Amino acid sequence: MEVGFMTAKYDVEYALRGRGFFQIKNFETDDPVACETFLMQALEKGYRIQHIHRDGAPLGGARFDNMIKTAAGMLAQEHLCKSLEVDSVEAHYRFGCPA
Repeated sequence: MEVGFMTAKYDVEYALRGRGFFQIKNFETDDPVACETFLMQALEKGYRIQHIHRDGAPLGGARFDNMIKTAAGMLAQEHLCKSLEVDSVEAHYRFGCPA
């Protein structure tokens, strides 16, 4: 029996801007919520999101965009809740943020 290594279900390749260069890094997880949370944090910090892979295959088009859209909605919700002192349910109903 050959033993191989398991790859994470989600792999996000992103770049950090250094002094005149980009440093490529990866975030790996098996949890889709953890992946969306990382993407939310990456958007907040201004990381350049290069690729998202699921089960080793690159996500493209609408699937990539939907993950980014979800993360952006989570980020917007976080800011709205903090700035307006509302809970996530109210932010969802008033502004359409993810619940």
